[in-house]
Amino acid sequence: MKILIAEDDAASRKILEAILRSLGHEVVAANNGQEAWEAFDRDPVRLIVSDWLMAVVDGLALCKKVRARPKTPYTYFIMLTARSEREKYEEAMAGGVDDFLAKPLSRTDLTIRLRVAERILGYTTQIRELKKLLPICMYCKKIRDDQDYWHGVEAYIHAHTGTDFSHSICPVCYEQHIKPQLAELGCEEETPV
Repeated sequence: MKILIAEDDAASRKILEAILRSLGHEVVAANNGQEAWEAFDRDPVRLIVSDWLMAVVDGLALCKKVRARPKTPYTYFIMLTARSEREKYEEAMAGGVDDFLAKPLSRTDLTIRLRVAERILGYTTQIRELKKLLPICMYCKKIRDDQDYWHGVEAYIHAHTGTDFSHSICPVCYEQHIKPQLAELGCEEETPV
């Protein structure tokens, strides 16, 4: 998995990078939150491990920017911190942080957190794929919404996109339906509009 790390302490960054690479991950390393944001904005990753206290842009501000970026698949955010104040953890969780790792970093703890992150990211991918499915009746073509109500295709599309429909007859339906009806009635054949 491609992981973006943001750590302003060079020694800590190298240790974190070495552990992640030894676990088989591709690493994009940034010296601070601003560099990490620029890297993420260019190429969004699914997992970020960031120090909390950094110059320029701190870890919490980075997390908030990631969460505010539109049309980005869910990114799991792990915060590295030496902080232990409960209020700060609550503030970080409210800002979108998914998990915490205490400093100094433990390889075992990091490995466990990464497994959890991969599992949750797998679930979010499955949910995103399921949300793309649109349940439609194979007989009447009504569409089921999230409240289990069934709507006609036109009503559903209008409600979700504002699109209005104009009706006409395609050439295939003209040949299959209209032409035989005209022949039965003894009417002259007309070209479909």
